[in-house]
Amino acid sequence: MLSNSPLDIFKQFYSTCLVIFSVVIVTALMFTENTKVANDAHPVVALVVMWLGILWMSMVEGGQCSMVGLPPIDRELYKESHKITYQICSLGHKGDNLDRYLMGRQFMVIFINFTISLCGSPLEGASVLGLPQWVSDIFLGSGIAMVLTNVNIGQLTAQVNASHCMLDYINTHFMTFTLYCTLLIEMTGFMHVCYLIRDCFYFAAGKPIVTNEPPRSAAKAFFHWGRVLFSTVVLCFSLAVTLEALFKGQTTMWDFIPNWAAVIIFFVLLSLVGLLEAMQIAFFAVSKFKKEDRGDHPMARRTCNLLFKGEGRNLPGFMVGRQVTVTLIFFVAARVTTLNIKIGEDENIFGVSDGLQEFFNLGFLGAIITTILASISWQLVASAFPIAFLSNPFVYIMLNVVLAIEATGICAASWFFGTIHKKIAGFQLDEVYVGTAEEREAGGKPDTSMHPGRDFSIGTVLVAPKNWEEAIKNLESVPETFSQRRERILSNIKKMKDMMADASEEEKGAYAAGIQAEVKYLEQLNEEEESEASPAPMKDVEAV
Repeated sequence: MLSNSPLDIFKQFYSTCLVIFSVVIVTALMFTENTKVANDAHPVVALVVMWLGILWMSMVEGGQCSMVGLPPIDRELYKESHKITYQICSLGHKGDNLDRYLMGRQFMVIFINFTISLCGSPLEGASVLGLPQWVSDIFLGSGIAMVLTNVNIGQLTAQVNASHCMLDYINTHFMTFTLYCTLLIEMTGFMHVCYLIRDCFYFAAGKPIVTNEPPRSAAKAFFHWGRVLFSTVVLCFSLAVTLEALFKGQTTMWDFIPNWAAVIIFFVLLSLVGLLEAMQIAFFAVSKFKKEDRGDHPMARRTCNLLFKGEGRNLPGFMVGRQVTVTLIFFVAARVTTLNIKIGEDENIFGVSDGLQEFFNLGFLGAIITTILASISWQLVASAFPIAFLSNPFVYIMLNVVLAIEATGICAASWFFGTIHKKIAGFQLDEVYVGTAEEREAGGKPDTSMHPGRDFSIGTVLVAPKNWEEAIKNLESVPETFSQRRERILSNIKKMKDMMADASEEEKGAYAAGIQAEVKYLEQLNEEEESEASPAPMKDVEAV
């Protein structure tokens, strides 16, 4: 949460102004047919598809927070209050469906980003509203206008609220639809080569692959490995088509960039996305380590010292800056990898049919390559070898770059939008419905892990308050929290209940009065917390 200091208020103000300005010029681009979709189809089509994409992105991003954060909580506690959430979690947390959801969701995030980019990113030389050239270069040429619109409205705002309002956020059939879409994407097998990569790295790390499902039957094993083979072939074919188009200059890459340079940029972008995706996994892995367990390599130590120095605010700062950076790279990657072959005029790649070429032009191949090679694979490596990964000097350099981006306050508008969204939607903290972890344990419904001993490592951004709290504990003591105050109250109640067992009737009355007073104090504490509640601070945001 941003403080009320003049600097933070200024950051929210200017960030909000930038987002509004970005929305205006992106809309102007579309209605002057200066984006690919607006030019090829119609400005209204581009406008509608872009906002539907941003809306869906908000559910995908916020939904991940809920899907990963809710498994430890007994579903019976919210079966009646949140019936849709209960149905979603019953399916999404069955067997290994959460892994399948995360795999499909990762592709969906990248594909939606690619689609939004085609709708709102400017064509070469586009200019609108008579803006000075330097303004057009900053907001249009760099793609920053599209990034600010998507990140602040479609991603961070959702994460702000879904961080602590998980039950309310997915209590809608929009999330039901999203869940089925992700499971369907995973079932197609396009991403199954990631399972092979995962198995290889976990084998190399000597870690067992934890599953909630029985061993596969011969038929299921054949189906699984068949899809792994299919996914490998699709990946290789996607690379071949994309590289062929890059060498021939048949993508939406800027015209002034030579073909050979476009190929180099393509691999550099994949590496940057992979580095940022892996950094989040490694950072949150070491956040659970004691200082002395964070490796002996000087660069790993230096990186951890910067990440956790002071009050540890650089960890959430990295997550915010990383979101902006990754989204910007996604938009550039979409321009680099999306084919731009005019059907009937240009020669089709590898002589394929016009129908298949039209499919290639949609950008699916670039999304597949980015998902597998620049996202999931790097996350799996960092998950298996976090300390070794932090020893890379490029990690330290990139951490400084990302923290500098976050310090500008360019995404501070997400807190403002989050406040508005929360009030309109009527979101409440999860504790209002199911209590805190301590209260659930006192009531005989303790939290449990559906995957003991493992962390979820596939994703873009997700909430991990436990990781954040442990990172802080490894640095210094923290002020007493609402949860700690609750723990004292519940401890008092438990002690008085235990003493009532052997007490006289008169003593039982005194104990009962004491328990009633503690319960009243607990209710007041809940009201106090709710009155002070605001959208979840970005320091609680993590990526899986």
